[in-house]
Amino acid sequence: MRCFCCSSLPFSSCCEPYLSGSKKPPTAEALMRSRFSAYATQNYQYVLDTYSAQKRVGLSLDNLKESATGTHWFALTVKNDASAEDIVEFTAFYFESKQCFQLHETSRFIIENGEWRYHDGELHSDCGKVKLGRNLPCPCDSGKKFKQCCGKKLS
Repeated sequence: MRCFCCSSLPFSSCCEPYLSGSKKPPTAEALMRSRFSAYATQNYQYVLDTYSAQKRVGLSLDNLKESATGTHWFALTVKNDASAEDIVEFTAFYFESKQCFQLHETSRFIIENGEWRYHDGELHSDCGKVKLGRNLPCPCDSGKKFKQCCGKKLS
């Protein structure tokens, strides 16, 4: 099965080892991708555990679950600047109430106790509802048209 983070790698050799705890993400981008996969698989404990200690204060597993109710994350694109190892820009696509949305963020990561952690992020102005053309390539990078791929989940 292809990884949820749209890396084109199998889930078993991409994000799954991070989500299971058998490996630690070696880069901020790997952590960001694994957090997306955690949202896609509803592994909210992983999401909570990978916040920086400062940002984890006041968060709970119940808060994360509640905020994600009714949301289905389906595609991720990463625009990364190799010169900034602690910054990752991405666009995550999700369905909610049979409508498509995008979350475009530039995220900042820090290292705590030798491990990457999500610290904070800046949302871009293009966040929100989007209309993906049925005949355009699917944002999950499958090579299929949106209507033949993730768009089927809207029906």
